[in-house]
Amino acid sequence: MAESGLLRFCRPVMIASCDFDVLIVGAGLSGASLVCALAGSGLRVGLVERVAPQLPVGWDPQVYAISPANADFLARCGVWDAVPRARRCGVERMAVFGDGGGEIGFSAFESGLPVLAWIIERGQMATALWAQAQAHARVLCPGAPQAVRLEADRAWLQLEDGREFSTALLVAADGVGSPTRTLVGLETQLRPYGESGVVANFECERPHHGTAWQWFRDDGVLAWLPLPGNRISIVWSMPEGRVQTLLGLSPEALAVHVAEAGGERLGRLTSLTPAAAFPLRWMRTASTIGERFALIGDAAHAVHPLSGHGINLGFQDARALADVLLSRPSGGDCGAREGLQAYAAARAMETALIRGGTDALQRLFRESRAGLSLLRNVGMSLAGALPPLRSALARYAAGRFRI
Repeated sequence: MAESGLLRFCRPVMIASCDFDVLIVGAGLSGASLVCALAGSGLRVGLVERVAPQLPVGWDPQVYAISPANADFLARCGVWDAVPRARRCGVERMAVFGDGGGEIGFSAFESGLPVLAWIIERGQMATALWAQAQAHARVLCPGAPQAVRLEADRAWLQLEDGREFSTALLVAADGVGSPTRTLVGLETQLRPYGESGVVANFECERPHHGTAWQWFRDDGVLAWLPLPGNRISIVWSMPEGRVQTLLGLSPEALAVHVAEAGGERLGRLTSLTPAAAFPLRWMRTASTIGERFALIGDAAHAVHPLSGHGINLGFQDARALADVLLSRPSGGDCGAREGLQAYAAARAMETALIRGGTDALQRLFRESRAGLSLLRNVGMSLAGALPPLRSALARYAAGRFRI
């Protein structure tokens, strides 16, 4: 029977000459980190980006919690030290509170870790990766995909300005709405949560001592994340109907509201940045690979931010795909079926567990029935009372367990 469809793989063929060995669409954190991970490999790498990242003035309200495992990956890529030490903060402790008295705490020291995570502004991370990526790839910026054609021996990408390039492997790293994924025609399930994440930064009256807090509240999930100095960044995931009210507050009123929501643990807060919001969505694709094609980062999956795993999954995608490409035989085909299958297999279980786990947790704490409230809060407190389990959870969150 004849094979058909974009997701089929062909039997091994001779590969004709291409413009690139690997062509990556999207110079966000996942795409740029893949470029950096391939530095020095001798591969001809291309990077397509619509708009070059710019370093924001002042403090960026959007931050990421980078796991120690991914900090190691970024160090391997030569990027970690490019982020100024004065703009990254280690999380040494974390306290999580349920909506009915449940509580669990994590400590890096008790878990044998240097830190639980590093909090870094998105702009600082993006510009550091962009600067490094430009030294190791042919950058096509501005550039945006117009058409994709996947063939047995190569993939073709046509840009909106009419330029067309061939590559042994095409990688989509262009976000949840990935135009490249759409052009390929991969089946995608996308479900809005009906929530937005509100972000903002504040100066604190009292020091945070490297502690992060998270509250599961009736009006959403609020996280305080430590920044260098007496500063914090917040991520407040809340129903969309409440978002505009929060965004409409004056800086002074917003600071008072956020301080009260966190029990004024750090005293009086002073706004450093205006609040901003972004929609929260759950997304998965039928496959993360196709014929001479792979997805990484948010183009491959989207998860609720309550676990802080989104960008960490993206970095691990880049690491796994880079490892496959770097371990192929000398002169081997970057788009070979076996290599892409190895990449998909390496990422399948962890991605499914994190996506499913965060989705279940979001649903559990959004449910208002009294019985469920008691169950989830008792469960949280019991987990916090068992040091081995608490340590295991902390080490997994830090990326020290491989699945």
